[in-house]
Amino acid sequence: MDKFQEMQAFVAVVDAGSFVRAADALDISKTAVSRLVGDLEARLGTRLLHRTTRKLSLTPEGEVFHERCRQVLDEVAEAEAELTARSGEAAGRLRINVPVTFGLLHLAPLWPVFMARHPKVELDITLADRLVDLVEEGYDLAVRIARLQPSSLVSRQLSSTRLVLCASPEYLRRHGTPAHPSELTRHAVIAYTLLSMGDHWEFEGPQGPVGVTVAAQMHTNSGDTCCAAALQHRGLVLQPTFLVGPHLSSGALVEVLPQYRSIELGVFAVYPSRKHLTPKVRVLIDFLVEAFRARAWPP
Repeated sequence: MDKFQEMQAFVAVVDAGSFVRAADALDISKTAVSRLVGDLEARLGTRLLHRTTRKLSLTPEGEVFHERCRQVLDEVAEAEAELTARSGEAAGRLRINVPVTFGLLHLAPLWPVFMARHPKVELDITLADRLVDLVEEGYDLAVRIARLQPSSLVSRQLSSTRLVLCASPEYLRRHGTPAHPSELTRHAVIAYTLLSMGDHWEFEGPQGPVGVTVAAQMHTNSGDTCCAAALQHRGLVLQPTFLVGPHLSSGALVEVLPQYRSIELGVFAVYPSRKHLTPKVRVLIDFLVEAFRARAWPP
């Protein structure tokens, strides 16, 4: 009997908790499932399952083998799904979540290009800065800007952006330019509420890490609002290069304390799983990777 069928039957029995339910899941007879598992144990020369009239349980050897069988079956399923996805046509509704400012500045111009290339894909794009649950809320993909933590989600990096301390030349003329991060406590600060480090701003300086807790004159959950306040000479902001890059290039804002660099964030396409990746998701990921290959903002 085929080794792969034996492994499928064994995993199905463990997952279902009985030979009868495993037979239903595999759409074969209970006798066939019992024979497959029996042949597997005979071939391996070891018992994998404890069988009683009331329940099944794994032997120590069965526990080890079940884990390995699960890995093999998952990899086969993933390989088949990848082949199907690559040969299939991208079509259907595609739900995407993106950050508000980044979505408006850097993603909005891309969607018409994507639609022209893939006319059978229907885009459903939500702009929100909150951290959505992709699986629970039914999103196919999200774009996130963060230092990603380990999770069950899969990600592909599109680009990166650095948080830059900056202010208008007029503000600095009026209030002076700080020479060290510790002097930020004496300056007007416009703080971004959703910043992962809060009001304790971190920098890497010539002598190592430096942190300072700022007293913000204004908090806002909008990077655009922070930037607008800085452009009106209201204080210093710590904002990503994808937002303030054009203002730095024009001279409307200038980087403050350039020798003290703040954190770098990745721009990621995040999706629930590599398994059963549909053609519509795959072509979107490939499209975004290609679109961001030439970064549009300073490092």
